[in-house]
Amino acid sequence: MKKTIFTALITALCLHMNIAQAAVDATGAEKFIQKMTDEGIEQIINANVSKAEKQTRFKKLFNDALDLDFIGKYVLGRYWRTATSQQKTDFISTYRELNTKVWSERFDEFKGKNFEFKGTTPSNSEGQIFVNTIVPMEQGEPATVVWRVKQEGNTFKVIDIIIEKVSLTMANRNEYTAYIKNNGGNIDSLINNLKAKLK
Repeated sequence: MKKTIFTALITALCLHMNIAQAAVDATGAEKFIQKMTDEGIEQIINANVSKAEKQTRFKKLFNDALDLDFIGKYVLGRYWRTATSQQKTDFISTYRELNTKVWSERFDEFKGKNFEFKGTTPSNSEGQIFVNTIVPMEQGEPATVVWRVKQEGNTFKVIDIIIEKVSLTMANRNEYTAYIKNNGGNIDSLINNLKAKLK
């Protein structure tokens, strides 16, 4: 009987430790996004520099803050498993360039404005959390920008940006997987299409 109770206590303790280890540091995630917006996005958006220079700065910011390998695997869906090593490398490189351009232009809409933080929301995915922000606009309701953050150890990375309830990674996944499917499963066709958009 004592052995059974002892075993149960040890099991409960281990479960508690696993839950504690799996918990995301909400405060740390929020500080990570705040630093990214304060020192990165807002300064880049408001800087009196050329569009090309802004994109260069955004590229560094996104390379540091986003887990593009993780995002790339997600947006390619099942096609990531069938892609060659070269295709994966080409896709991630092209995807990074394209999204640097698209996101820098999208965030330029927030020039002269500041992100306001509205706490965090738990995620059903282990090691992930949502950081909620809004951007007051001159007209209408504030724009909502939600950051999906993944934590590994003491490191935080953005794996999705949800603007006005539209997930950028989900939108990419739907578009890219549909494109590959409509082109006979040809991943190179998608990569070439994205390269053409860059031009």
